Amino acid sequence: MTTLTCVECEGEVEAAADVMVAEILECPDCGAELEIVSLDPVTIELAPEVEEDWGE
Repeated sequence: MTTLTCVECEGEVEAAADVMVAEILECPDCGAELEIVSLDPVTIELAPEVEEDWGE
């Protein structure tokens, strides 16, 4: 288990030892969705918002 710091609220976020790039985690403190962007070291960023696709 790896403990990361939420980029939104600086709370602690637990990540499994076998996380993968692009995996989404949720901060238990603020509910922010965080995306794993690298593994060595494990780093997270806010996950991009899902935008509506209007068939364009």
